[in-house]
Amino acid sequence: MSVSVVVPIYDEADNIPLLYEAVTSVMQRMRIRYEIIFVNDGSKDDSDQRLDDLAKRDSLVRLIEFRKNYGQTAAMQAGIQAASMDTVVLLDGDLQNDPNDIPHLLAKLEEGFDLVHGWRKDRQDSFIARKLPSKIANWLISRVTGFRAHDIGCTLKAIRTEIAQELDLYGEMHRFIPILAHWRGARCAEVETTHHPRLFGESKYGISRTLRVLLDLVTVKYLIHYSASPMKLFGSIGLGNFLVSSILGVSAVWIKLGSGVELTGNLVLFLAALFSLAGLQFLFFGILGELCSRIYFASQNKTNYAIRRTMNFEVSTIPFRHRAA
Repeated sequence: MSVSVVVPIYDEADNIPLLYEAVTSVMQRMRIRYEIIFVNDGSKDDSDQRLDDLAKRDSLVRLIEFRKNYGQTAAMQAGIQAASMDTVVLLDGDLQNDPNDIPHLLAKLEEGFDLVHGWRKDRQDSFIARKLPSKIANWLISRVTGFRAHDIGCTLKAIRTEIAQELDLYGEMHRFIPILAHWRGARCAEVETTHHPRLFGESKYGISRTLRVLLDLVTVKYLIHYSASPMKLFGSIGLGNFLVSSILGVSAVWIKLGSGVELTGNLVLFLAALFSLAGLQFLFFGILGELCSRIYFASQNKTNYAIRRTMNFEVSTIPFRHRAA
């Protein structure tokens, strides 16, 4: 097994040397081929200089630097697409994930799984700001998607590279990687991992991200069940509207015949017309969704980030769409 360790970095200057030493120590103990891909997500502190120094000192350190801050999902996507080893390990840059857990994830992967993700059972974070929103989000995600996991948001993961590179990650989709991989037929497992309190810097997460997670959850639900055939969703809603419209229409006629009430301005007749029009609209949405879906699957791949420069990569190992201009 060979491993590409992908680490998104955003204002983690003080953590970078310690993280590098920890990851390098683990990889050397395992005696496997490896590379460490740091993705500098538009850091504003001294992270760029720290990463430059590491890349100059160690040829196994690869560096991707974004032109600006695009977010953790984009950073992970860039690192995954540039990975050249058999397995991708995703790791946070804040030292809260423990690199010593990497061998456990890889051992589980070798049992025949395609993706192994961590479970921060004893999480060292604030209860109100981090733990409680995470528990609610994990419960809701499990119920909506049907993917059972204790900690879907743990960054620490090991994934077979061919599967990781199939995933299209946008928005805040990095937390849904196990679900997206499972949707594509990957065999997933969860293992308990160590979680440390943050030593340096400030957390970039908080309650404010909960809304974005909920919105991305709607997207994931759509992608899993309806992206290949949007008409199943919109058509069902449209037919439901037609059914309600038919019931209301029959009721309006029955009212007219039974009591002779004038239907002009009648609320029941108005609602029947409204649901009928809504049904037509959802059917058209379904048709448009089908067309957009086919265009999407047939279109060329595009990224939602821009790379300023790279270091220690062979040009042939970086997909053309990820090379710096």
